Amino acid sequence: MRLDFTTPQRQSVTGIIVMFADTFQSIVRQFWVLLLVILFKLKEDQYLVVGLGFLGLVLLTLVIGYLKYRNFTFYLDEEKQEFILRKGVINKSKISIQLSKIQQVDINQSIIQKIIGVYSLDIDTAGTDKKEISIRAIDQRLALLLKEKLLDYGNKDEEALDDNQEVIKESKTFLKISYNTLFKVGITSNYGRTIALLVTFVITLYQSFKDAINAFEIDEKEVDTVFERGAGFFSAGILIFGLLVLVLLINIVRIFIKHFDFVMIKQKQSLVITSGLFAKKNTLLNPDKVQITSYSQNYFQKKFRILDMNMKQASSDEVKEQKKKSNAIEVPGCNTEERDEILRIILGKIPQKGNQYRSNFRYLIFRTFSAVAFMAVILTLLHYAEIGNMDLYIPLVFVYLCLISSLIYFGYRNHALYVNQDFVIKRHGAWDVEHEIIEPHKIQAITAKQYFWHKSADVGHLILHTAAGDVDFRFGDFTHIKQLVNYWLYQVETSEKNWM
Repeated sequence: MRLDFTTPQRQSVTGIIVMFADTFQSIVRQFWVLLLVILFKLKEDQYLVVGLGFLGLVLLTLVIGYLKYRNFTFYLDEEKQEFILRKGVINKSKISIQLSKIQQVDINQSIIQKIIGVYSLDIDTAGTDKKEISIRAIDQRLALLLKEKLLDYGNKDEEALDDNQEVIKESKTFLKISYNTLFKVGITSNYGRTIALLVTFVITLYQSFKDAINAFEIDEKEVDTVFERGAGFFSAGILIFGLLVLVLLINIVRIFIKHFDFVMIKQKQSLVITSGLFAKKNTLLNPDKVQITSYSQNYFQKKFRILDMNMKQASSDEVKEQKKKSNAIEVPGCNTEERDEILRIILGKIPQKGNQYRSNFRYLIFRTFSAVAFMAVILTLLHYAEIGNMDLYIPLVFVYLCLISSLIYFGYRNHALYVNQDFVIKRHGAWDVEHEIIEPHKIQAITAKQYFWHKSADVGHLILHTAAGDVDFRFGDFTHIKQLVNYWLYQVETSEKNWM
């Protein structure tokens, strides 16, 4: 493969294997139920027919993989400033992306790609909820060069490179997350997310178990008796301890898989981030594309002197509504000095907090009412469902009230908005205290609203809309909010900076 990307090029020849694997995996996912039925109802005299059918499916998949490889080409159009990709087997398509709209290029490597020695290159643009372009099999050196050209394109006088030339890079490694730090991150973060994932898994497992009981016509009363006898051997304390240990283990494993060998490199004016245990991910981040920069820290992380950072880029409305984090780049377990260095690269300087704005005490009333109403709904559902003796839930109610009261109080105490000429900073969170930083020229729209029952108290709500999501400030002084809105609108209209 030549290094002149202005002429159409194909992927690596070994990409045929990747295309075959992707196609075969897609077929299995779509017809796995039918395949299971065939396997379970298969008779001895049908083995040969099914084997030949499976062999035919493999050969057909190989042909499709080869055709996908042959019809897949990509190149740079210098005149139109576009990256163009052609693909398809029967229905052929052409995808053109303006180079100015490319906000992120990732270089990833799955297990199969690692075995055959190729990488995939994924291109993201603003305003989409999925990868615009994915080149599934490309040499690492070529992928790095293409990534650099896509994100730093514009030197038309540059000569085409051949295979014998070296790509000169000015890079500096200034952040490497150690295994010890990853372990600290694993035991101090994402408790809520892990518990939710664990509960979802348990519910799914329980439903599958019930379906199996019905399918094999097992007496449910006997199963319930076994569970009741088994539960008698464990106290509530042991169960809670086991749950905590399981949550920590899941957290640690998930952090190591995702952020293993995490390295951040400063390359020219961009950041190159590499991480991953099984699937290696290499991301080049352009600071101009970042819409919201945030960092968070809880009590345990403060003791360990670590914190988590997030850089959020532009995403589609569908992604923002579903609150996905596909466009958020995480930096786990950095210290304050490393955080400040990242902020300097992305924002140009370390943000100062400026004028402080706090929420009205009605914030406490609203949160308390919502928590009590939620508990009342749950207890009502349990009562009408006739699930055991309701007196057993009284201790849990007291635990819930104590926990939620603490969360509401600390959430109110940490809820604040800081404004100066260059930055808007929102601080929030009860346990994980997060600071979200926005530059005023990246605000795309502002919503200021006030309900009629708040007019006498001069209380209102503020929402700052960006391409990466919304930042809201609730129950603030509405007079101050209107002044801030006018100030930010003036800054957006007079600023010469682009939002990305």
